[in-house]
Amino acid sequence: MESTLASLKSSGDVLFMMLGAVMIFSMHAGFAFLELGTVRRKNQVNALVKILSDWSVSTVVYFLIGFPLAYGISFLKPAGELMTLQGFDLVHFFFLLTFAACIPAIISGGIAERAKFWPQVVAGGIFVGLLYPFFESLIWGRMAVADGQPIGLQAWFASTFGFVFHDYAGSVVVHSMGGWIALPAVLILGSRLGRYGNTGKSYPIPVSSIPFLSLGSWILAVGWFGFNVMSAQSFTGISGLVAVNSLMAMVGGVLVALVMGRNDPGFVHNGALAGLIAICAGSDIVHPLSALVIGGVGAAIFVKGFHYEQEKLKIDDVLGVWPLHGVTGTWGGIAAGIFGSTAFGGIGGVSFLAQLVGSLMAAGLALAGSFVVYSALNKVVGIRLTEEQEMRGADLSIHSIDAYPEEGVHVGRG
Repeated sequence: MESTLASLKSSGDVLFMMLGAVMIFSMHAGFAFLELGTVRRKNQVNALVKILSDWSVSTVVYFLIGFPLAYGISFLKPAGELMTLQGFDLVHFFFLLTFAACIPAIISGGIAERAKFWPQVVAGGIFVGLLYPFFESLIWGRMAVADGQPIGLQAWFASTFGFVFHDYAGSVVVHSMGGWIALPAVLILGSRLGRYGNTGKSYPIPVSSIPFLSLGSWILAVGWFGFNVMSAQSFTGISGLVAVNSLMAMVGGVLVALVMGRNDPGFVHNGALAGLIAICAGSDIVHPLSALVIGGVGAAIFVKGFHYEQEKLKIDDVLGVWPLHGVTGTWGGIAAGIFGSTAFGGIGGVSFLAQLVGSLMAAGLALAGSFVVYSALNKVVGIRLTEEQEMRGADLSIHSIDAYPEEGVHVGRG
């Protein structure tokens, strides 16, 4: 009877995590449609192909290198040995792959419309295989805990600040890392043709499809409940608090973006994502009303940050991934240290200073690693399309087909 119950528990955990993996996998369709709706029509095919290609490369690289690096588990053994506990390690890999593959998907939105295809595929593979799993291991993986006790960097956080760095579902490990990795790529690429005049005057480039942009946001929002809730990684660990906090943060993000963005649909739909990004880290320890505030502040950071980035700093980050994922993700890590405390109705067990230092360390590591990778690729093979290719659009220049070939559109439609 005991062996039967143990087998049922293992099977249940495998099913639970697989369902979460599928939900998060669907989010990559959200990334694709969010980018497709934001870029011009001549770059829509490229948006779709990039996300799927990056996912596929990420799968192979994370299977062979990234997951073993982060968790010390290799799959280079007979299939029969991989079926221990109903193949828990395999589905655990699938689940965590969906997180890792978010890194190139995030970057894709920032460098859209002027980046070469294959150099970015290579860059994404490097990040998913090496840079991301290295930090993942420090916070979640084999360099973070041993025999139930914190080790390495997490042990240092605990001894210095009283508690380990807390990031339940990846505000920092996933989103902040992705957004800060994207920033050097955007800066090295430079702005799209015509985005800023010779005098620095801004010439905004309109989005191609609000419905597709909105669809992308909705798909991401629905899948996000797998991202957050299923981070329990077992039936016994599932938390209704995480689900409601995710909901409240998303709603807070929408409402603040609605007001601050003056009804702009792009801000409204990205505001939902800002709220969800901000709540990932502390979704298991904060009060639902705090989640509402965290999500609202996240949206405010995105709206103000997007304007500042685009108009003041003149950084042509097409989807605003640096303020949305990078800065808002950093806020999420810090917010867990504020609102997770018992003084704000949280569960406690978290340190503000640990959250602040850990969040800033992630940003620094992401910036340094990204600058090295993109500088090297730019010097060796170049990472930007030619002026002629950019004017024709990535669809024709890279994939030799338009998004709407039946309309007879062939050159330079924007």
